[in-house]
Amino acid sequence: MRVFLLIRSLLVLWLVACLFNAQVLAQGLPELGDPAQSGFTPAQEKQLGKLIMREMRQDPDFYDDVEVTDYVSQLGKRLSAQVSGLSRAFDFFMVRDNQINAFALPGGHVGVNAGLLLAAQSESEVAGVLGHEISHVTQHHISRMVTMDKSTQWVSIAALAIALLAARTNPQLAQASATVGPALVKQQQLNYSRDYEREADRMGLQLIVKGGFDPQGMVTFFQRLERATRIYEKGAPSYLRSHPLTLDRIADMQNRIQDYPYRQVADQIEFHLVRAKLKAELENPREVIRYYQQSLEDKRYLSEAGVRYGLSLALLRIREFSAAKREFAALQQLVKSNAMVESLGCRIKLEAQDQDVMNCFRSGLKSFPHYRGLFYAFIEALLRNRQPDAVLQLVQERLLLNPDDYHLYQFQAEAYALSHRTFFQHKALAEAYVRLDNLPGAIDQLQIGIKAADGDYYQLSAAEARLRDLLIQDSERRKEEKENR
Repeated sequence: MRVFLLIRSLLVLWLVACLFNAQVLAQGLPELGDPAQSGFTPAQEKQLGKLIMREMRQDPDFYDDVEVTDYVSQLGKRLSAQVSGLSRAFDFFMVRDNQINAFALPGGHVGVNAGLLLAAQSESEVAGVLGHEISHVTQHHISRMVTMDKSTQWVSIAALAIALLAARTNPQLAQASATVGPALVKQQQLNYSRDYEREADRMGLQLIVKGGFDPQGMVTFFQRLERATRIYEKGAPSYLRSHPLTLDRIADMQNRIQDYPYRQVADQIEFHLVRAKLKAELENPREVIRYYQQSLEDKRYLSEAGVRYGLSLALLRIREFSAAKREFAALQQLVKSNAMVESLGCRIKLEAQDQDVMNCFRSGLKSFPHYRGLFYAFIEALLRNRQPDAVLQLVQERLLLNPDDYHLYQFQAEAYALSHRTFFQHKALAEAYVRLDNLPGAIDQLQIGIKAADGDYYQLSAAEARLRDLLIQDSERRKEEKENR
């Protein structure tokens, strides 16, 4: 599957490379810290990021869990808020991968492997990695790598982009991707890459200090990452490693944190709950249950609440409802008011088919009205209980606040499907695809809906107008791509 995705991504990135004519490439390496000298314009970087993310979302390893994603986004936005004069919005997403890693993409997209959170021992450690990746984006490191050599052609651009993506999840695929362009990266470029890493370290450290995290967390996590990646030293060329760690880099970080006063920062409870959720949902549930039970028996854990949460969720996965409820009751004694805990409690009731499950969701949403994880779980419960009208009303209200949330349009489509309203089902799916930057998919869905013809004259007319608009947008995008080949 990964090989197929690699090949498909290469074809997409060939098209991306065509957007960036070789004549816009810079004459040499820009000064560090000067994004104005990046070889890509902000619009080009944004377009490149969109194309890559379109592929990422189709990868089965894309982990679209709203609770985990929102937690990581909250941390990332707390850090990106410290960047002076920031003109872009960051997008943080999760990858279902146990390797310890994170990666930056053009256009402000930052991916985080599940393994990174599972390996972290504190929230400040996670913040250190995110600060590093945010700095890769703000300093335009990927586009500047491409512009180092004025003779760079589309093959090397596409191969480099593939290698950057592949190295973050599978070093073997990254090594294989290098065969696309055998002269892809020179030793000089490797040296620049090390400079970029040091620059990201330096600027990332400033972000986590300004964001209120412990700067020591950045050092301790990178030390752990360095130990974890030693196994790949002989297996992957150094220029394909996503983060070439050296003892010099770590020593440089250690020296820099001496300038900051000691700061002990308590972790949010969500840090422990999210880690437990990842372990319980992505690993074998019976093994997770044994692990957490042993942890409780030995009293060896970072957070008892995190252990109880993970144990409850793992028991829920194997449908041991009585045991899950017992562990959840113990969790409630430790955490009195928390949206993630409320959401888990209602999910347990839903799966156990308790009579008061809807009251659980309504009560939870009164306390945490803006928590997406709880709201989405409530919508799924309503869909499961075949209450499409209630779903449509709630989703429409939420769309007024979050018109770009593609999940809401997907919920709309499911509700319309339950009501056998084919036109509206495909119209909602079209809007979801637009938010996912998939214009061809949106056009297809609108055409299917219009052909169904179960809307009235005004509804069909509005859909046809929307279709014309999307066709124009898609045509303009294709024209722009063709002109830049």
